[in-house]
Amino acid sequence: MRMSKNKLVRPQAEETLDAARLELGADFQDAECLLISEVKVLLEAQYDSKKEDKSMDEVYSKTLEYVQKFSRYTNRDTIKEVRALLKPTELEPFECAQLGNLCCSEYEEAKSLVPSIGNKIRDDDLDSLLKQMDSLKKYQG
Repeated sequence: MRMSKNKLVRPQAEETLDAARLELGADFQDAECLLISEVKVLLEAQYDSKKEDKSMDEVYSKTLEYVQKFSRYTNRDTIKEVRALLKPTELEPFECAQLGNLCCSEYEEAKSLVPSIGNKIRDDDLDSLLKQMDSLKKYQG
């Protein structure tokens, strides 16, 4: 507490963020979370139109470089199929994006890296989902 003109003023409570409990803050309340591969597609489309612009923002180019390096899925059809696999689950958009970006090979790994999944999806269903996503990644053309 601090004094302000003879009045006690309580500091506003800071927002506690915790991805493990899906406490992501107000900015993510109704946000759609994208896969890194989806961001890559969007940025590359913009890059083609900005190529002639020599003043391309450094942040833009570094972001494009990052998503090109860490994109797990290389073509649009594969990205759509991954989204189609994730959509019918009971998982939140943030959790779906995490699974799509991390490409875990086993359900134990997925649950340890994305703890908010908890008991939302059965282990064998999660394992099957991860295997399907891995198959798409391996055989994309």
